[in-house]
Amino acid sequence: MNNSGFQSASGKVLIAAPVHPVLIDGLISLGYVCQMHEKISQAIAYGLIKDCIGVVTSTRLQLDKELIDAAPQLKWIGRMGSGMEVIDVPYCKSKGVVCFGSPEGNSNAVGEHALGMLLALIRKIVWSNMEMKGGIWLREENRGIELEGKTIGIIGCGHTGSAFAKKLQGFDTRLLAYDKYNCDGIPAHMVACKSLDQIFEEADIVSFHVPLQADTKNYFDEHFLQKMQKPFILINTSRGPVVNTLTLLKGLSERKVTGACLDVFEQEPLSLLGADLASKLTSLPNVVVTPHIAGYTFEALYKMSRVLLDKIEVMLA
Repeated sequence: MNNSGFQSASGKVLIAAPVHPVLIDGLISLGYVCQMHEKISQAIAYGLIKDCIGVVTSTRLQLDKELIDAAPQLKWIGRMGSGMEVIDVPYCKSKGVVCFGSPEGNSNAVGEHALGMLLALIRKIVWSNMEMKGGIWLREENRGIELEGKTIGIIGCGHTGSAFAKKLQGFDTRLLAYDKYNCDGIPAHMVACKSLDQIFEEADIVSFHVPLQADTKNYFDEHFLQKMQKPFILINTSRGPVVNTLTLLKGLSERKVTGACLDVFEQEPLSLLGADLASKLTSLPNVVVTPHIAGYTFEALYKMSRVLLDKIEVMLA
């Protein structure tokens, strides 16, 4: 028995997410037996989890009270990526189940993706590319704007928000950071904001990097929209329900929101939003959308897997 109260690794681990072999090989070397079910459903999970010591998940499973209770031997849960909203963490804590996230593993990928979407939007790369492939050559209509000199408000300055800010350092932008829970951890090259007021007043671009929880659902709502003093671009690579879709469409139609970069949506896949809303979003030339892939690179898969394995090893040490 080690100091954490865990015995030596043994027993079954349910792998309910795509992972890199480094994690599987590492778990096996620790003494675990891995059951691979990447395309698992919630219903099937009840039968598979009952004799598991550990679970590795992403977004397919909701590790809620009922599913946790179906696994009486469960000792730990590892989350590929960020977003612990898929796990009832307080209930796990009450049951002695340790929960690990791995936001360190895909934060760089998300930061790169947010920057890529932003550049594609303001330089009209996506739209002009589509026109060119259709035989249309328009220069003046595709004149873009530059990042240099812009003020960017970053809401949430954890792993991904900080990674995005790091990418922006070479563009001569002014970075405003607001983090309700991490106000003392904001990097020195950013302006730490005590409230959202400075972002409301000065930001040309607003980027969300927050988890999904009670105080972030519909973070971008009518109140937020009306508080913004300047026309602005909105970026969301965090969680879909952080941005209210109807409010965003209203802002776009009123030209208060001059453009949007969205990797996540209130309902996923996008078709679940309904044909009307999905069509309105995707047909706008000033909206760039991707299918929740910001943190989903080949490198991130390895890094997230490695981070989880390291944390499991520390738990067992």
